[in-house]
Amino acid sequence: EELVQQLKITFFSIFFLVHAWSTYKYINTERNIIRLYTIIAVLIYISEMSDQVAETVAEAVKDAVENATSETITNEKIPATPEGIIVAYGSLVVMAMLPIVFGSIRSVKLHKLKKVSGEKAETMTKKDAMFFPIIASAALFGLYMFFKIFSKDHINLLLTGYFFCLGVIALAHLLSPIVNSLMPTAVPKIPFHMHFTKGEGKHKEDIINYKFSTHDIICLGISSAIGIWYLYKKHWIANNMFGLAFAVNGVELLHLNNIVTGCILLSGLFFYDIFWVFGTNVMVTVAKSFEAPIKLVFPQDLPTNGLSGTNFAMLGLGDIVIPGIFIALLLRFDHSSKRKSRIYFYSTLVAYFLGLLATIFVMHVFKHAQPALLYLVPACMGTPLLVALVRGELKSLFAYEDHPEEKLEKKEGKDASGVNSGSNKKKESKKAK
Repeated sequence: EELVQQLKITFFSIFFLVHAWSTYKYINTERNIIRLYTIIAVLIYISEMSDQVAETVAEAVKDAVENATSETITNEKIPATPEGIIVAYGSLVVMAMLPIVFGSIRSVKLHKLKKVSGEKAETMTKKDAMFFPIIASAALFGLYMFFKIFSKDHINLLLTGYFFCLGVIALAHLLSPIVNSLMPTAVPKIPFHMHFTKGEGKHKEDIINYKFSTHDIICLGISSAIGIWYLYKKHWIANNMFGLAFAVNGVELLHLNNIVTGCILLSGLFFYDIFWVFGTNVMVTVAKSFEAPIKLVFPQDLPTNGLSGTNFAMLGLGDIVIPGIFIALLLRFDHSSKRKSRIYFYSTLVAYFLGLLATIFVMHVFKHAQPALLYLVPACMGTPLLVALVRGELKSLFAYEDHPEEKLEKKEGKDASGVNSGSNKKKESKKAK
């Protein structure tokens, strides 16, 4: 209706201006008076046509609005059936458990390899664990502000390119053992070594020191093909493949040195997750706006819409990796004690499973997004402590360290410096005498 009124005002304004101008110019002669009335008749006809045009435009606008409304109605999430919900959340639970199991096993192998090679592993210190929730909060709020200030499409374009590169590398690293085992002997395994250094002599530093083979190049090609599929289609299966690769690599490569560091990290992120989910809308906003494989998704309308479903249930990778690196530490503790049973690993894995079920249950009861770490942290932290208390191994659990040789080296260095300083003092006293 507003559009109709604006069009009428516009056409009548034109009519008035032309009428005034023509009156002033042609009023002197009878012939010009006839012309004037002709022009007035034309303008009246145009004004009448303007009403019809305005009504036509208005009808077109109404049709467009109705079509847009119908499209939004059809694009709304189709209510999921109970079977679809069970399938979706059951699949998410399975997909969450698999990276923890395989990542923990790979972390044990990596730990043994580094011990044999003598290579120093990068572990999270207590100071890192204390500051991690603060750094994560700053990063989360920074992303939230970016999405509020800048165009979401431009930000997601940059993040998609960034995570495409990371995802291809992570997936290639994950697929490498599988491809190597399945590769036929007809395909030769030719080794390559990429080595870039900086400086010379004593100041020589490695910038890139990477060894790979033709099999690794094949893995990279497969991962790149999946990455291109993700770039063009943003399909949830490609998203999950990258997400699972990130999760497995995170559990495998991120090492906590001891139980105390793990408890500090989990406790800090426990409050972090509660604050950003219940206290603000920041976490939910970023999770919905962030188009990157940082979460696992599964369509709840799979039984009705198949693989093209749009009503997704989701689980963040942080809810997998953070408890996962703690569970992987417990598996390494089980291996260090040289027992046949893996009681700490299995019991905490079951506790993680029950914590996930509790999260899903509460979320459906209260119809609100839940901070998963609210349920996972007490389950994953309390279970090994309870098992250790019952078995009388609480002291040995807290005394365990992945890399105790670092402390020994520091002590030896102090002892050596003390001995050297003592001998130097003796020599100086002898010289003085």
